[in-house]
Amino acid sequence: MGINWESKVLSSVGNVIDNAQHISVSEKYIETVADWLAYEEFGLPKNNKTNKDPDNFIRTTMLINTLNFAFTDFDTSIKYAIERDGQTLSDSEAMFAQVHEAIDSGINLLNGEVLEKLTIEELEKIFKGNIEMPMLKERVEILNVVGTKLVDSYEGDWLNFIKNGPRKLYSNGEGLIERLVLEFPRFNDSSIYLDKEVNFYKLAQLAFWGIHGELAHSDYFRIEDMESMTAFADYIVPVALIVMKITRYSDELEEKIMNGKMIERDSTEEIEIRAASIYATAKLTESVNRRRKDLESLIIPQLDYRLWKHYHATHFPHHLTYTTMY
Repeated sequence: MGINWESKVLSSVGNVIDNAQHISVSEKYIETVADWLAYEEFGLPKNNKTNKDPDNFIRTTMLINTLNFAFTDFDTSIKYAIERDGQTLSDSEAMFAQVHEAIDSGINLLNGEVLEKLTIEELEKIFKGNIEMPMLKERVEILNVVGTKLVDSYEGDWLNFIKNGPRKLYSNGEGLIERLVLEFPRFNDSSIYLDKEVNFYKLAQLAFWGIHGELAHSDYFRIEDMESMTAFADYIVPVALIVMKITRYSDELEEKIMNGKMIERDSTEEIEIRAASIYATAKLTESVNRRRKDLESLIIPQLDYRLWKHYHATHFPHHLTYTTMY
């Protein structure tokens, strides 16, 4: 399976890479990293809790990716974390665990009617960690709006949305991502750079990668055009790329990030950081695959997960942007 460079996301970042002012991508270091990365084992992400009910797994994954953003305090740069069974779970892994705990305790977060009426006080009780969960107010507002749309259009059930079209990310407007970003604006993760649209679709892609990765082996849910999925432009992958010297920031941008200064949403700096993540991971995936001649080719999300898993708890500073998109 090759990489679809014409996909809605990947094709849109070329304009940014060609005109970037604050970040550069090193073809040399892509090859250097691929020289050793190609020989690692690449698995699929394993969830904190294996769900034997695939329908509920799909519902839970859609819920989680509605909430999967902003886990670092914007003032202190401290990451949200919890302790469970002697282990520290940070950022989204902590959130995954607490969502499952809430559902197990009887709070049916999988139901649109419950989401529609959820209060900030109820969410505060669900998310108790080392710090207050960042952007709680925004999270409640998002869940309320998503809940209302689910109730109005899909009988309160994500499963009805999933079943309402083909199992493709893109399909002449009927694909999973196309419908999701249109019907649920919280997933419409796009920016404008030099008068052209750049599509990131971080959470939309991540939701369907989670479902595909868990269920494709059973044929219960298999996305047919996974070659059109890219990396998930977030805070963590840029750190991995910087540490590996695949990307390099301007002195001004590096100073901002190292000192925890805010990078504004939709600024040229923020767009360039995210676009470079998508472009560099696609190039690195191609480079790795050239070295894995007799093995099954990787798809970009597998490489993304390898980078995220190794660096999501790192102490190396990442950029900070006040956004609900990642």
